[in-house]
Amino acid sequence: MVTEHAVLGALATIQDPDLHRDIVSLGFVKELQIQGGRVAFCIELTTPACPVRQQLEERARKAVAALPGVAAVEVRMTARVTTGRAPASALLPEVRNTVAVASGKGGVGKSTVAANLAVALRQRGAQVGLMDADVYGPCIPTLLGVQGPLEHTAEGKVVPPQPYGVKIMSMGFFLPAQEAVIWRGPMLHKLVQEFLGRVAWGTLDYLVIDLPPGTGDIQLSLCQSIPLTGAVIVSTPQDVALDVAAKAVLMFQKLKVPILGIVENMSYSLCAHCGQREEIFGHGGAQAAGARAGIPFLGEIPLATGIRVASDAGRPVALDSDGPWARPFHAVAGRLAAQVSIVNAAAQGAAPLLTVQ
Repeated sequence: MVTEHAVLGALATIQDPDLHRDIVSLGFVKELQIQGGRVAFCIELTTPACPVRQQLEERARKAVAALPGVAAVEVRMTARVTTGRAPASALLPEVRNTVAVASGKGGVGKSTVAANLAVALRQRGAQVGLMDADVYGPCIPTLLGVQGPLEHTAEGKVVPPQPYGVKIMSMGFFLPAQEAVIWRGPMLHKLVQEFLGRVAWGTLDYLVIDLPPGTGDIQLSLCQSIPLTGAVIVSTPQDVALDVAAKAVLMFQKLKVPILGIVENMSYSLCAHCGQREEIFGHGGAQAAGARAGIPFLGEIPLATGIRVASDAGRPVALDSDGPWARPFHAVAGRLAAQVSIVNAAAQGAAPLLTVQ
């Protein structure tokens, strides 16, 4: 006769590769039901973007199926995104995680990476927002094909447009064409506060924040305003970009913001005629720099005409999850989600993973 003890014992042999604990002690196993030789249960992960979701499901099914007396196994996979913040930020009470996307210098494709990561997370089932904090060069509306005017709630909050299911807010909605932002620190700080507190973000699993290049007032204001879950650093492979990216890493470390990982953008190019791989800016520099600094490497993104064309058209390549240029972004998004879960688990120590209802 199949018992609950036996089933949980079998499932306890399966470890989450990122959290390094078994799925039973993590509280992932839910709704266990045993009827004769039929066993059914749910595995509730910490993110719908879990990169090892299928492997965990297969291992759980095999572990239980191997028990004496088990004739059928039904596994249902769900997710509830965790947060490491307790209590929640007063400015973003319903936002579980805030992820800053930063770079040491301009021209490395940071905004394109941020937009496609947000879309990839949404494609995997997460509730996602994208805040364009790059006030000097706001391009998120262009990358996601959205224009104003904006609507407001009865309480006076701005309703963020929701292209492709991603809630977005940007200075680009308020700035006349061809006009430049020339603001000092106090005005930039006020803008950050407005974008955080006066936008109807609602319930989000991830708020991705596209920061300006460098280490200026916006970055400092953001870190002082809300507890960031962590930061992602975008760099190209060559030494000059990595040297400047290292300054962004140092800034976040001084501000006590975890570094979730580094992304190598424009990592390589494939010739459209012969398919030969060319490493125009070198290759592997970001991964090597991350290894030296103890920073996770989230993945590499190619330099591709298809990515540029899709971005200019306001339709990020990550929308086509099986497309050749989308797969790298989805792989990075999965690893990013895993790092967020790791940081949240560490913030909670040995206690059960905290969730926002």
